[in-house]
Amino acid sequence: MSDPTLDLPALRATTRRFVEREVSPHIEAWEADEAFPRALYKQAGDIGLLALGFPESVGGIPGSAAATLVVIEELARAGSGGLIAGLLSHGIGLPPVMALANDALAAEIAPPVLAGEAICALAVTEPGGGSDVANLRTTATRDGDDFIVHGSKTFITSGLRADWLTTAVRTGGEGAAGVSVLAIPGHLDGIGRSKLDKMGWWCSDTALIHFDNVRVPARYLCGSEGMGFLGLMHNFNNERLMLGAMAVAFAEACIEDALSWTRDRQAFGRSLLSRQVVRHKLVEMQTRTAAARALLEKTIAQADAGAEPVAEVCMVKAYATETLEFVAGQAVQLLGGMGYMRGTRVERIFRETKVLSIGGGANEVLRDLAARQLGW
Repeated sequence: MSDPTLDLPALRATTRRFVEREVSPHIEAWEADEAFPRALYKQAGDIGLLALGFPESVGGIPGSAAATLVVIEELARAGSGGLIAGLLSHGIGLPPVMALANDALAAEIAPPVLAGEAICALAVTEPGGGSDVANLRTTATRDGDDFIVHGSKTFITSGLRADWLTTAVRTGGEGAAGVSVLAIPGHLDGIGRSKLDKMGWWCSDTALIHFDNVRVPARYLCGSEGMGFLGLMHNFNNERLMLGAMAVAFAEACIEDALSWTRDRQAFGRSLLSRQVVRHKLVEMQTRTAAARALLEKTIAQADAGAEPVAEVCMVKAYATETLEFVAGQAVQLLGGMGYMRGTRVERIFRETKVLSIGGGANEVLRDLAARQLGW
């Protein structure tokens, strides 16, 4: 889990200070407001958190998946998946641009995003499509020096205020070969955005976006027509790995809070932790989480060594997110009535578990993909 380009303990310390000073004191208010300040992007950009993992040529800081795991672990201490998803939405919105676009386009888009001066979102999922990316219906039709984009995207994180929408469009025929990627400036005429209300991730904005014959300059095409599907699939592997990392980090936060509560809480003259049934429950929570972390760290090490462990990534995401569902549920049970109260980390994390099992590809889809990758 070493990273030759970064001092990981220093990165952890920097991120922890950021969370303690700029995030944790405000997270309850942000959750209630269902938004965090746009200024937080700039604050994160100023200490390099947004630049991590991107090339120096666009203002990035080269770093491994292990380094990104450190950042996610520390951000998770605030107990808000919406904060991580919203603040790091460029982590899924920008890689297709970097992978497919020419140098000039990458240089136009990436530096302001990595500095926290602009927001980038990924727009792939459609109202009728879900995990079936190859069958998307949003069209981009060439008209001289422009593309005319028409269609809808849904469940788009940071979709309400994104300055750049990295959008999967159909420029060709049916199937994956007809999919391309356009980087669409958010200010263009014909873009409509509607807020979506969610079970969890309250402080991240999530939008339904409609493109009503939006005229997009052709220079914003990332790569050639028909190259989009492969670029998006590689990006999804990283997203799924990071969703697994979020799940493990949140499970560990739930265990921390459950252990603290049961150690201090008295019932019938003894601490809850002195009860065998409580200790066994905590051990089961810890066992499953430790197994998820071991699988996560093994897969991250493979990715950082240059492999593309698709089956393993699918398994990490599925196992870790379902582990979180179990652990968060048990943590709420151990905290009892307090676990059901707003303002506790376990209550918020419990509400957020399902989005991790669904986002980035539903676990059922990923298990089938893993089976195919394993040749079964």
